Parts: sequence; structure tokens; C-alpha cells
Amino acid sequence: MGKRIKKLKKIRIHREGTNELFYSLFAIIAIAVILWRSFDTWIPFAAFIAIFGTAWLLMLNFYRCPIRYFNGDTEKMVVAPADGKIVVIEETDEDTYFHDRRLMISIFMSPLNVHANWFPVDGRIRFVRHFDGNYHKAWLPKASEENEHADTMIETPDGHDVLVRQIAGAMARRIVTYAKDDEDCYIDEHLGFIKLGSRVDVYLPIGSQALVRMGQPTTGDLTVIAKLP
Repeated sequence: MGKRIKKLKKIRIHREGTNELFYSLFAIIAIAVILWRSFDTWIPFAAFIAIFGTAWLLMLNFYRCPIRYFNGDTEKMVVAPADGKIVVIEETDEDTYFHDRRLMISIFMSPLNVHANWFPVDGRIRFVRHFDGNYHKAWLPKASEENEHADTMIETPDGHDVLVRQIAGAMARRIVTYAKDDEDCYIDEHLGFIKLGSRVDVYLPIGSQALVRMGQPTTGDLTVIAKLP
């Protein structure tokens, strides 16, 4: 897979948000024009713009989609699949697929973070599965198993299986996964997108070395979070 020397490019808007941003902006402008023409005072117009204009800017911030490239050797490297904060680094029993112990590293994304997700390793996608569930707060331990989530299993070139779990949070209501069974995947490519507060878990083989600490901020596709054995 080798080294990748590419420049960091400008930020764009994620395709998951283009329609919502366009139609909501159109509605805001239309209502603002009506308010401006309907009242002798500017107060209703100003109040509407202040409230809904701020909400639209927050939504614009949410749908940011930085174009990033990992500059480094990808062999055995595990790169953060999301922007956010490390909330779990622990060995745990994974009984859905592996039926053995795994090193789990979890990243919590607040509504202010970029919510695009990247593949954390190079490899081949073995399968993708979606599970309906609850909407507990994403940072709670039970969220990993009980919340709505999507699982993507990746086999690395060295034969390691890496599980990436996109988890819906208390506010999230949609998980988008672009990964497809039996396709090749690479660091720098988008795994998917989660709308509003959420979390991504990565399950690694025992012997993997965690390279982050609890509470550490992560930058998707740039921060190295672990090294495979």
C-alpha cells in the first residue's frame, strides 16, 4: 500500500446534506421576504433571521466534508474513521462475530464534529450489516450493542479482520454506509455518514497497539489510533 504524499485540499459539503441545505435556505429566504414585506417593523424579520439563520449555519457546519489524505505508510496502521474524541480503549469480548477478545477503540462525535466516516484500514470488505435498535446516548457502553448500528468487516492485506461499527446516538436517526460486500477499500475513502451525535467503534485483534489516549481528539483519516500486530 506504501506511502501516500498528497496535499490537504479544501473543505466541501457532503452529498448527504446538499438537498437539505438548499431547500432549507430557499425556505428561509422566502419566509424572510414575506416577513419583511408584511410588517411595518423590522423586528419579526430580524428575529427570524437570527434564529433560523443560526440554525442553518449550524447545519452547514454539520455537513462539512473535508477532503483529506493520509500522509504516511498505511501498512499495519489503523487511522481514525471519524472526527471526535476517544471515549473507550479497552479489551472486550466480542461475541457477535469473533467470539473472542478484541481491542475496542471508540470515537464519540458531537453534533459540532464532521460526521463523514472514513475506512480506518486498507483491505477488502467481507460484509456489511445493518441492525435496528434503540437511541441511547452514544457515549454509553450499552450503545455499542443496543443502539441502531451498521457493521462493516474488513480483512486487511495481512489477514487481520477489523470490525468498524457506526452507531446512532440519542439524536442520530440515519446511518449511511457506502461500503459494499467483496469490494476493496482504502484509507482516504469514505465509509459512510452518520447524522447528528453518534459514535464509531473499531474492533482490533489482540496484540494491536493503541496509539491514542482517553479523551484525545481525533481527526478522521489523519489521526493514527493503533498499529496492528
